[in-house]
This record gives sequence, C-alpha cells and structure tokens, in this order.
Amino acid sequence: MTLLVSLRRLSDGVNHLAVVLCVACILAMLGISFTAFLYKLLTGSTLSWTYSLARLFLPWIGFLSMTISLRYGEHVAMTLLVRSLPRPLVQLAAGACLAVMALFAAMLVWYGWGFFQNATQIYMVSDRIQIPSQVTAIVVPLSGLIMLLHLVHGFALLEHFIDDEATIHDLIETPDSETPR
Repeated sequence: MTLLVSLRRLSDGVNHLAVVLCVACILAMLGISFTAFLYKLLTGSTLSWTYSLARLFLPWIGFLSMTISLRYGEHVAMTLLVRSLPRPLVQLAAGACLAVMALFAAMLVWYGWGFFQNATQIYMVSDRIQIPSQVTAIVVPLSGLIMLLHLVHGFALLEHFIDDEATIHDLIETPDSETPR
C-alpha cells in the first residue's frame, strides 16, 4: 500500500470522526437548549448558564463543518467559469485552487496555534462552570491540519473534473433494481 493511499484512508477516517464530533456538538447544543426550555416550562424561572454553554459549541460546529464540506467538494467554487476554459487551463486553475486552499489551511494552523497559545482567559459560563478559552481556540489549528490532510485527495476535491453528461447518462441507464434505496 502506498503512502498516498494510506493518507487518503486516514483523511477519510478523520473526516468520519469530524462528522461524528459535529453531530455530537449539535446534539449537545440541542440538549442544553431543550433542558433550558423544560426548566423554564416547569419552574417559570430560567437557567442562566444554558445560553452561554450552548454557544461554546458553535466554533467547533463551524470549523469542523468547513473541513467536512472541503472533503466532499462542497466549498465555494467557480465551476461554470472554470469549465468554460480549455482543458490545460482547467488543470492550471484546479492546481491554483488547491494551492490557495493549502495556503489557507497552513495559515489556519500557523495563526491558529498562536491564537490557541494566547487564549488564556477563563470563560465564565456560571459561577461554578468555568471553561478555559483554549477549549474553543484549539479548533482553529485543528481544522487547518484536517484541511491539509484532506488535500491528499487532490483534484477529487474539486468539481472541475466531473463530467455531468456521463453522470446523467449513467443514472438514466441504471435499472431500477440497481438503484440504492
């Protein structure tokens, strides 16, 4: 097995872990919000800490979602413009796109690590719940590392090389018994 194949498998595994973590963060936010709703409904008073605690999950959801969307090619792309170019220029544009993504990911790692190291405040959720700001700051360099790892998939991350006509033809020609349910 080559190094590239191993890195692609690692990228897929890390992406699966990011999806699970993202879903867990969303469920935790919903659980906290639902607890606050039930408490308000049953007692008439509010829990002061629920909004602040639920808000701590947003950076994790946002940054991990960014890495997941990159892996599935759901990032911002100028596909129509690129597809109108001749094939050699499409390859050049795709290479430039990957280089810009790599630069952005490297900057997330570089500046995100400094941000993480300088995050020395304690986030006061309530008088008893205190969370270091590094808990949310670590997601910045971590997402940059995940994006750099996903770049081992190369041009597969981009929509520039998808042949729409062939995909549509394959879907039309597939018998109903072979379609996934």
